[in-house]
Parts: sequence; structure tokens; C-alpha cells
Amino acid sequence: MAELKSGLVLNDGEELVAEIEAELWATSSNPIAKTLGKIQKTVAGLLGTKRKGFVVITNKRVIEVASTIQCWKFEISREVKYLLPSSIKEVGYTKEAVCGMFCPAYHLYYEGFTQTTSVLLDAKKDEEAQRIVDSFYAALTK
Repeated sequence: MAELKSGLVLNDGEELVAEIEAELWATSSNPIAKTLGKIQKTVAGLLGTKRKGFVVITNKRVIEVASTIQCWKFEISREVKYLLPSSIKEVGYTKEAVCGMFCPAYHLYYEGFTQTTSVLLDAKKDEEAQRIVDSFYAALTK
């Protein structure tokens, strides 16, 4: 069994497709927004707060993991959600240019009956974003 950056432990026979770390500080892939996000993250880190979020896609399931750490060490909250096929209405990705026509930002999004989630992807091309969306969909429909 493999342990991931998210702290999730995979079951026997389960294969990791993608572990997407959610960018919880920057709002886009724009270098200015990334810099401002890094500044916010650094200030929060100096004050002892850290937030982490992940979307984990395996060949059998899709899981959201979010945690908050206070006082540099103590995990004060952890939320693990299994996304069920019956609860997801839509999954896809969006692309928008954030510096004119440069620096495209790709977001994986999925809409459920209770919430809509959007995660900034590290993808540089449409094909990479499409592969992640296809993997997400395949894991939901298994």
C-alpha cells in the first residue's frame, strides 16, 4: 500500500492516476497572482497556519482531502470525502488566459448536488487537462 502526499493510503489493487494538490492561496496561474499567493502563504506559515487540499484520482475512486494545521504542528481539522457517481452532475475543465493571451490557467471543476469545486491544475496544454478530466470520469464510472 502506498501513502501519498495527501496522507491517504491506497487500498490493495488500487492504482494512483493523479494526485492534484489544490492551490489554496493563488487565484490563477498569473505570475503576479502566484507571487501574491506565495506571500500570503509565507505570512500564514510564519503565524503557524498551513492549509492543504488534494483531489486524489485512482482507478477505483475519487477523493477530496483537506486539512488545516495550526501552531506549525497540530492538525486541527481534516476532511476526507469520497465523491460518488450519483452525486456528481458534471465534470470538466476550463481554460482562461490571465496575462492577455499568455499564461493560460486550467481549472478542473466538478459540480455536485451540494457544491461546486474548482481546482487550479498545473497543466500547460489542453491535452494534459483533458487527460485528468478523463481519468476523473473513468474513476467515477467504475
